[in-house]
Amino acid sequence: MSRSRVIAGMALALAVAGMGTAVADEYRFMPAPQIDLNRVYRVNRLTGEMGACQYAIKDNTVGVALCYPAGEGGGPQPIPGDYDLVRSNHEREGGVFRVNVRTGEVSICYVLTERVVCTPQAR
Repeated sequence: MSRSRVIAGMALALAVAGMGTAVADEYRFMPAPQIDLNRVYRVNRLTGEMGACQYAIKDNTVGVALCYPAGEGGGPQPIPGDYDLVRSNHEREGGVFRVNVRTGEVSICYVLTERVVCTPQAR
């Protein structure tokens, strides 16, 4: 095998490995601060779209993952960013903060009537 083919193969392998990392970093997850709530929030790091899931008991089964889609303010944001989640230290808080680390904007997101809703972004 020629040296150029070996280098091309190595470059392709590195690119594929890098794509796996990019996909793995697309979402961030954060549990709700409320100590008696088994809910985890997720945010799409690029778009800011929110979601949440929690465990639910279902008779005669091991249970189900009950997931909530984005609702008002929780969908993709108008400007792509670098979104992350931050929880408060308030043990009765059921929501989380969605932060855009590029702009410093913050909103609060929580589950309301089976949707994840968020306040308007502010700084």
